[in-house]
Amino acid sequence: MSMIKAWAATAAKGPLERFDYDPGPLGADEVEVAVDYCGVCHSDLSMLDNEWGMSAYPLVPGHEVVGRVVALGANAKGLQLGQRVGVGWTSASCMHCGSCMGGDQHLCGSLQPTIVHRHGGFADRVRAHWAWTIALPENIRPEVAGPLFCGGITVFTPLLDYGIQPTGRVGVVGIGGLGHMAVRFARAWGCEVTAFTSNAGKYEEARALGAHRTVSSTDTKQIAAIAGSLDLIIVTANVRLDWNALIAALAPRGRLHVVGAVLEPIPVQVFSLLMGQKQVSGSPTGSPTGIAKMLAFCARHGIEPMVEQFPMSRVNDAFDHLRAGKARYRIVLKNDFAG
Repeated sequence: MSMIKAWAATAAKGPLERFDYDPGPLGADEVEVAVDYCGVCHSDLSMLDNEWGMSAYPLVPGHEVVGRVVALGANAKGLQLGQRVGVGWTSASCMHCGSCMGGDQHLCGSLQPTIVHRHGGFADRVRAHWAWTIALPENIRPEVAGPLFCGGITVFTPLLDYGIQPTGRVGVVGIGGLGHMAVRFARAWGCEVTAFTSNAGKYEEARALGAHRTVSSTDTKQIAAIAGSLDLIIVTANVRLDWNALIAALAPRGRLHVVGAVLEPIPVQVFSLLMGQKQVSGSPTGSPTGIAKMLAFCARHGIEPMVEQFPMSRVNDAFDHLRAGKARYRIVLKNDFAG
């Protein structure tokens, strides 16, 4: 195989620079994907800055890949050369542990994230296990699809896994890269949707995305006014919130579900859970089957993430845009490497 062209950082918080590497022989279970587009996720920024203490440099970010299959390992199944596919946060899992055999491959103890000790999708090509290389339905536009493979499945998973009914009442905290997709999913699911945001300027946007009502996430009185009403609250923000007020907003048997990377401990009063048989939970992305179901749901309901596009050669400008909080709501890089 030829060298892979990429953009890599050589140190925490450093700029990305051109970087070529030899990927070695293609593994028997691997697929090589020619990258057309790759989303820029906040997790890429966290890895770039080593916020989680597990980054290794040179670091090639990028885990919301959409492209075409250009090579298949001897054991790869279900894919064809030239097929349009996507690769998300996970590039491989062991495929023999209890989680993998039970359909929870994203919970595998040997899971291999695409950008942790691997080179990701800010490149002209990327590799992943065939089971984690997911076919993209024809009626989903490839130029906007990348964020579905990480942010999208992250907020779709709680709807899928926790038996949320179309009569359910769902709250979404944080109307940003994750939250705007969560609102669209929950509305298409048939739920009554409440959007929580600290930015009053986003109220109209939230309603345009499908929210039935908006509530300030920093106004305890507004949250108290809807006490006992929500079956599920999906927290996409990564900041300190009034957790007691949010738990009080749950209906009996309601669930506060965290998908944002909140770095501080979340205080929970046990009696606030006991008296209403409420739950607090969290989840990472989702399984390959979950991703495929999400894509089918998007294709059926015409759901797309809202994206801004940059050429991959302007990747540092894209990160500056993300750091400044200006992304509305996701950024996608278009491969512009010379042939």
